[in-house]
Amino acid sequence: MKKLNVSFDGTADPTGYLFSLVKCLSAALRCGGYAEFADDIVAASGFAFRMWAAPDLCPSETSIWEFAAQKRWVENGGLICGYAERLWGQDDIEAERRETAIKLIRDSTDNGTAAVAWDISGCEWGLVTGYDDDTETFATLRINGQEDTVRYEKLGRLELPILSVLTVTGKAPKAPEQLVADTKALAKDHLLGNEWCDNAKGLAAYDTIMSYTGGADAEAWKLMYTLGTYAALKSYAVRFFRKYNEDRLAERYEKIYGCWKDAFDAVKATSSVSETTRRLVISDLGKAKSEETVAVDEM
Repeated sequence: MKKLNVSFDGTADPTGYLFSLVKCLSAALRCGGYAEFADDIVAASGFAFRMWAAPDLCPSETSIWEFAAQKRWVENGGLICGYAERLWGQDDIEAERRETAIKLIRDSTDNGTAAVAWDISGCEWGLVTGYDDDTETFATLRINGQEDTVRYEKLGRLELPILSVLTVTGKAPKAPEQLVADTKALAKDHLLGNEWCDNAKGLAAYDTIMSYTGGADAEAWKLMYTLGTYAALKSYAVRFFRKYNEDRLAERYEKIYGCWKDAFDAVKATSSVSETTRRLVISDLGKAKSEETVAVDEM
């Protein structure tokens, strides 16, 4: 087994719910020779600004978007990527795409960088950290830090019949001013609802989350997942804008992050959604929505 030494150490996750794709991507970069991109990429790929919300806040809301776009989004941050995909109903190309993915993983491992793959962590993203052609087995790292293995033949056929493998193959650095401009454009595009998603997206996600919170059937665990995911992502928007001296947007996102984090902490402190908790969460998200609406105009 050829295996890389990869961990989530050093990947900031202020809520414990950082979106699994970017948590894995950041760790792969940090441990794989691209450490200078590990924090920036969360914002530069646009994920620090993305929000998706289903009416019932089912956690699957964070995985119903155009997977193929992740290559373009990550390359927005100054990287070069490889990508292989096979979706539901594409049985005729399953074997071909799996072979493409296996080659991408081999090459990426040989070059010292883990691959990011869907469904490695049970309907979440995880890392493929090694391979053994003799036993046709991959070494994997689940989002909870647990090491595991997956047979080649099961790649893209675990809990859901979807194959999505992203690898980083090189650098295409941008001038700082271009990186910032491209990041703002990507963020604004999402926040204004221009990216495909089956659920509410961008700024529109706020109202869906607040509506769910105010409903009689609101469940604390679903709120924790949603609030924790987006709070953690917003923290990377703050870091990015601070680093590149975008002070107005940094201050704006500091407030936005604070609202999301306060809402998350309020739900985390209870096992049920009381009327007091509802009011706190709705108030915090209302403030965050107002701030982020202004942020779009400032981008």
